[in-house]
Amino acid sequence: MKVRIAAAAAVGVVLIGILAWPLAAQSDPFSVVSILAGDMTFGSTVILAALAFLVGLIAFFVAWPFGKEIAVIAVPAGLAVWALRTGSMAQLIQAKATLAGHEQSQVAAALQSRQDLFTALKWEPFFWLVVVIAGFAGVTLASKIRPAPKAEETSDKTAPKVGAYLNSAIALVFSVLISQFAIRILAQDVSIFDQNLGAVTAQPAIGQIVFAVLVAFGLAAFVVKRFLNACFIWPTIASALVTVFATTIYLKASVADHLLRTWPAAFFSNQVLTILPIQMVALGTLGAIAGHWLAVRYTYWRKHE
Repeated sequence: MKVRIAAAAAVGVVLIGILAWPLAAQSDPFSVVSILAGDMTFGSTVILAALAFLVGLIAFFVAWPFGKEIAVIAVPAGLAVWALRTGSMAQLIQAKATLAGHEQSQVAAALQSRQDLFTALKWEPFFWLVVVIAGFAGVTLASKIRPAPKAEETSDKTAPKVGAYLNSAIALVFSVLISQFAIRILAQDVSIFDQNLGAVTAQPAIGQIVFAVLVAFGLAAFVVKRFLNACFIWPTIASALVTVFATTIYLKASVADHLLRTWPAAFFSNQVLTILPIQMVALGTLGAIAGHWLAVRYTYWRKHE
């Protein structure tokens, strides 16, 4: 099983993380991998989504007969390589929206530029989520082409009831709340007192971001699976919604203006805002899948001990 997991992840790492890197790579080694705020073209995103579908398809047969359960990690594993190689949110702000002077016109222009940047980043996670879902679609198609043998059919083929939709909605809301709360605790760097905001936090190192996002979404997936019996798809979708939630709640115009005038670009009002969309979705999906299966193993252990 460990070999299958490693092989499925390797498919995504090689085909997306390494071979497809030119789709996102730029001449500047400190550039940020971003669709809306960076230099990736629409054509590149279409190619990436098609490649993600192919990766999911291939990973399914690599991990056979457990492809449906394992191959879903292939695409987020490949994107995680990009998430590790990209520059930071602070570098993106410095490149796109840094205050150059102290004249009122320059302050207003810099503030508008920063607001436009975060507005773009606010919706970018959904583009990366589409790439992840394309990989899931490849896995689903492969499972139709060659379904794994089953000892017993236990699926309920009746139409979903209202309670099932409500359960899914609750799982999604809980996933957003749990993951953003955990990220605020775990994605820590230097924190400095601020009279207006209470405190500001510096840009965390990439290792801290990896740890925080994996654990946060792993915890969210574990909770919703353990107590709501919900699939990892809801924490995965939540990985796109967390950025929207944090940007809307914690980055009002007055907060952005205060940060621009008072603090360097490397300081933020909330830890979630220090994480790039590709990092949130790629690492969040991996954490959600891991948390889901940890909950399954824990339930099995409780039942048989």
